[in-house]
Amino acid sequence: MKKILIVLLTTITLFSCKEEAPKDYVTLHGKISNPDAKTIAIMGRSFKKEIKINEDGTFKDTLKVSNGFHGFIFNEKKSTLYLKNGFDLTLNFDTKDFPKSISYDGNGSTTNEYLTKKMAYFSDNQLMNPESLMSLPKEEFDVKMGEIKSDFDDMLKNANDIDPDFLEKEKESNKKFMDYYINGYAAQATYTDKIKKGGDSPKFNYPDINGKNVSLDDLKGKYVYVDVWATWCGPCKREIPFLKKLDQEFKGKDIAIVSMSIDKMEDKDKWLKMVKDENLGGIQIMADKDWNSDFVKAYNIRGIPRFILIDKEGKILNDNAPRPSNPNLKELFNSLDI
Repeated sequence: MKKILIVLLTTITLFSCKEEAPKDYVTLHGKISNPDAKTIAIMGRSFKKEIKINEDGTFKDTLKVSNGFHGFIFNEKKSTLYLKNGFDLTLNFDTKDFPKSISYDGNGSTTNEYLTKKMAYFSDNQLMNPESLMSLPKEEFDVKMGEIKSDFDDMLKNANDIDPDFLEKEKESNKKFMDYYINGYAAQATYTDKIKKGGDSPKFNYPDINGKNVSLDDLKGKYVYVDVWATWCGPCKREIPFLKKLDQEFKGKDIAIVSMSIDKMEDKDKWLKMVKDENLGGIQIMADKDWNSDFVKAYNIRGIPRFILIDKEGKILNDNAPRPSNPNLKELFNSLDI
């Protein structure tokens, strides 16, 4: 009897100590308040899945993913998730208060809470637009970069139970961000004297949608407002409605609005199609070597969209002019009697 008891206890111990094998999939579930679509799409690298939304706004599915960042799209609402096989993640939000209402629970929640906070920080500090930092005076730039590094460190320090794989990637990502801006600012300084207000503007001579070259010299006698953009650039495309309205408002006046695409040459057809589909006005040209085009390098353009204003004599008026969506642009045009 004693031997049987020992065997039984040993068996129970073995079963109780046996670790459960980690799941090789993500369980994603939650509830959407005030749903205005029937599915939610999860997209990653070479991965896409649509999850059905029930009538009460709840949803649940399993996803076998490559660990990393994934987008989720609900109607036209978009955000980012960090998914890792083994997560059992709850995602909730209200469509009437998106993205502020996003909340998480379960395994993987702290990592995604951190990610949401980081994205909000980027948005609040305009860090998705490199020019907002690159245009600061040196002393202000140094102070701002110090503040950003401190904020990055604090966010990571206060993120308890963050996924270890994500943590290492995030530390590396933060370092790359800081290096990009600090090195970029230093490189920009070597170009500052060349693109000062009142100096001769670097020139361009690129083909338009009909294959005819248009140069800066061709436009002498007019102010020239250059929009450096690309078809893949989201912030660039958000300026399109404002740019079209600007083109209509100043048509026939002493200003040429030039949109210079820096798409790769193999994507020329995409550029032509967007120009046609969006019925883009003004002068549409395509630079010859995307980021390595002479005009782009001369202005040390490291982020787009970038807007440049040149006077009637080909002199630089503003190498980082306001965007079409900025009311200050029309005030600038009016001050020049355009």
